[in-house]
Amino acid sequence: MASLITITLIISSIFMSSSNSMSVDYYKQTCPEAEPVISKIVHKGMINDKTVPAALLRMHFHDCFIRGCDASVLLNSSGKEKAEKDGAPNISLHAFYVIDNAKEELERMCPGVVSCADILALAARDAVALSGGPTWDVPKGRKDGRISKANESLQLPFPTFNISQLHRSFSKRGLSWEDLVALSGGHTLGFSHCSSFQNRIHNFNNLNDVDPTMSPAFAGALKRTCPIHNKVRSAGANMDSSPTVFDNAYYKLLLQGMSLFSSDQALLTTSKTKGLVRKYAASEEHFFEAFAKSMIKMSSISSGGGAEIRLNCRVAN
Repeated sequence: MASLITITLIISSIFMSSSNSMSVDYYKQTCPEAEPVISKIVHKGMINDKTVPAALLRMHFHDCFIRGCDASVLLNSSGKEKAEKDGAPNISLHAFYVIDNAKEELERMCPGVVSCADILALAARDAVALSGGPTWDVPKGRKDGRISKANESLQLPFPTFNISQLHRSFSKRGLSWEDLVALSGGHTLGFSHCSSFQNRIHNFNNLNDVDPTMSPAFAGALKRTCPIHNKVRSAGANMDSSPTVFDNAYYKLLLQGMSLFSSDQALLTTSKTKGLVRKYAASEEHFFEAFAKSMIKMSSISSGGGAEIRLNCRVAN
């Protein structure tokens, strides 16, 4: 109960200060069944494909970090104008059909009411909750943007980032050190291809072939899966030991030298961030509360570019 009260107070403080147009009750009168419909469709997607939760969470993160949470990541490329989803960091995004299915059903129920940006924010929350993680009230009222540029996707934080680069990327978007560590916990879900951690297991630097902060046994297993001239496009590794369950295993493994990305390991390179990693490794409850708080904050990022309620999430009106 205390956690729920805390999260509710956080919502109030963030949105009283940052947006008068957003509210957890935004669709109460105009589309009261919006949230149950989205949750049902996310659940159906999960039953058919266990990678859906990780995909939806990553999609929301990538949307919010470019132009704010305006569903620009959902727009299709048009001719020579390549959209965000076709930018290099987003090539592996998938499960767009889940958002399409939710939008289609909501358009039948409440035409022109629920934005694609809100659908994505709610779907990401449901993906976490339905995978065993926390839930939270999502403030709604986002508008959909009309602009999406592939080259802007290069502004996303990269898995090779060090702690300074990570902090700069997050702080530019109004996110704190605490948000950085908590949101990194989203890496408890999903799978990574070899290319995202190849730098740590081959030719790491002039002195070491492998990143010396990695567990030797863990690094050895990754090297066997991802040889230096890997030609298997689907090769890679799970993000943690329970990739379909939202839990705090990511932090426990990080402290054992068993994280995949340089950006994960970077969290152990300052006393502040390392302290938070230890805190979340020791207490799943503390992690869940922090993650919910940071997701509410991240999903409030806005560039002011949202202009409409798209009728089709892949195409501007």
